[in-house]
Amino acid sequence: MIKKILFTSICAFLGFASSSSAQQILKLDSLPKSQNNIFINTDTTAVPLVIENPLMMSQNYIYKLRLDSITKTVPLPYNEYVQQYIDIYAKRKDMFGKMIGLSSYYFPIFDKALKDFDIPQEIKYLTIVESQMNPHAISRVGATGIWQFMFGTGKAYGLKMDNFVDERKDPIQASYAAAQYFRDAYEELGDWLLAIAAYNCGKGNVTRAMAKAGSSDFWEIRQYLPKETRNYVPAFIAAVYVMNYSGKHQITAQACNMFLKTDTVQTNRFVSLASLAKALNIEESAMFALNPSYKKKIVNGTEDAPKRIIMPKLKDIDFAGVYDVLYNNDVDVDMRVYQANTDDIRDLRKLKAKKVSVATAVVYHKVTSGQTLNAVANKYGIEVQDLRVWNGLKSKTIVPGQKLKIYGKNRTPLKVPASCLSYKVKTGDTLSAIAEKFDGVTVQSIRRDNRLAKAGLQPGMILKISKG
Repeated sequence: MIKKILFTSICAFLGFASSSSAQQILKLDSLPKSQNNIFINTDTTAVPLVIENPLMMSQNYIYKLRLDSITKTVPLPYNEYVQQYIDIYAKRKDMFGKMIGLSSYYFPIFDKALKDFDIPQEIKYLTIVESQMNPHAISRVGATGIWQFMFGTGKAYGLKMDNFVDERKDPIQASYAAAQYFRDAYEELGDWLLAIAAYNCGKGNVTRAMAKAGSSDFWEIRQYLPKETRNYVPAFIAAVYVMNYSGKHQITAQACNMFLKTDTVQTNRFVSLASLAKALNIEESAMFALNPSYKKKIVNGTEDAPKRIIMPKLKDIDFAGVYDVLYNNDVDVDMRVYQANTDDIRDLRKLKAKKVSVATAVVYHKVTSGQTLNAVANKYGIEVQDLRVWNGLKSKTIVPGQKLKIYGKNRTPLKVPASCLSYKVKTGDTLSAIAEKFDGVTVQSIRRDNRLAKAGLQPGMILKISKG
């Protein structure tokens, strides 16, 4: 009889514990709708928010085994933070269906760039977290392109930004710049998850978090990182999981709307992408999608700096029309190139007062019917972003009769820099941060001029900075 009573009591207790555990798990799974629906957010760098330090009553070892089967070089640990992002991403079936479709075009590009710099292929999945593989994605602070480069970092890694082109939007150029960044970050930090975190918040924030935690383990320093970065790495791991195990979550690949078979030509002339599309008998939008970095939809090739054009695989009947566009058509456009200063919203706020105070000649332009902000900028040889800052414009929309301020002194040519300078390395300096301090200087040029085999720096080192 006593045994029966004990057995009944134990069963009742286990039933209560199981019920309590189920309720807690249910609460974890019931994320608020505003947190769950992350893809409505127009900020391309935002990572969805989740509950901090949730109680994890049991691990789902199926997910762990699946992640272990994917892992190659970058560790993909399974924990409660990763699980929450898997839950979020697995519900976005339409979005991940599109990502699988786009991956058939973009992943081979990413793979080649990463392989050339000996970077783990898993890093390519960051483009899903960063931009959803949209070359025109722009964050609230100005990070641009598939790899979401800020202006200064892009410039430091050799990307060109001017009135004709923004190479942060070029999948090929930006992928090579990203690969170089990860090579430098890994050499400095010694861990791939830390390098991924640095890509989101900068190497300086990561090294400071490491010092506070006294550790080089991401999960131990996580609490000392910016809030977005704490979530960025788990989101990356979840994106890798969902892309590799989409079938387990009823996610169906959607057709890719890009031409998968392409030809590439180099041109030393100005070429209209619209004219090429007409010659190839394809939609202009399809031609622009293959060449997203050209702002004016004009390829500005020159003898000194030929430019790449990607087009659908040519057929015999296409050659004559394409040849005529490439070599016989003249494009009616102002061919002067103006280097962009920045599009980082934080930098523009700092520069606004400075630009206004130093300007001595102010011209007022009256907008005519049908005139666009781009047309006004081209007329005066200035950047559209400068026009917007000078006139407090929140968009590119202007109306006939509107008066726009043009500050003349800002159109003066850049001074020729000195051929060589020296720089003393300070604590916390990185090659990319040093490159951003000097016009025309890149991480590669610093490494070349100083014969640096690795990206690591020591305080007190004297670096030669070549500027000519």
